Amino acid sequence: MDALKPSNHSGLAQAINKAGFASRSQATRLVAQGRVSWNGRVVRDPEWLVREGDAILVDGEPLAAERMVYLMCHKPAGLVTTATDPKGRPTVYRCLEGMDLPHVGPVGRLDLASEGLLLFTNDTRWASTLLDPARRVSKTYHVRIDGSLDAAMAARMTAGIVDEGERLRAVSVKTLRMEGTSSWIEIVLHEGKNREIRRMLGALGFEVLRLIRVRIGNLVLGNLAKGGVRSLTESEVEDLRRTRAPPRPRR
Repeated sequence: MDALKPSNHSGLAQAINKAGFASRSQATRLVAQGRVSWNGRVVRDPEWLVREGDAILVDGEPLAAERMVYLMCHKPAGLVTTATDPKGRPTVYRCLEGMDLPHVGPVGRLDLASEGLLLFTNDTRWASTLLDPARRVSKTYHVRIDGSLDAAMAARMTAGIVDEGERLRAVSVKTLRMEGTSSWIEIVLHEGKNREIRRMLGALGFEVLRLIRVRIGNLVLGNLAKGGVRSLTESEVEDLRRTRAPPRPRR
């Protein structure tokens, strides 16, 4: 593997994280513990400025850039989207057990009760591109609710609903099918605000019975088994890298 070449004007912990060596919090701890040297001297400041060509060592060994990994996972409900949980709840990293991987992190989140498509990578720049609100990468969800959504309610969701001082808005909303007294609807978002779908539907008086993310950009969850993980193809990685939503229509 090639030795790490930090990008211009990044912090020391950030440079370690960008190399895929450790998470940002883990890198911060390594630096604070005095286990990282920069150009021959121990530095304990995680924000210490580094530039391309600087020599960074961890525990006396040159930091090597890990291979870039891009994974998709079918997250089951009941897993927390984090590496560790103070409440001791199982995390999404349970799905990665037994895999020979460098440190990877989830791209965005799905809450405890939600299911579906979740990406993992150690390419922080790629992840940041997907999470950039300005790019408005579409995320598609299939949601089961208690009742049915009429056209006026769907219009409210696409026009925007204010909840706790925050404007929440769906790109599109449509009913897929009825199942007795409940129904399945498809909701497309461009932003991933905290519990956005549950908050919008809650404001309309609906309980969310099930929530599954089925697509990010052009990448579809498909028939990947629940709890399953697979690597993205090169074309899938590049397609997501290029994904950008069209400009918003003027209202």
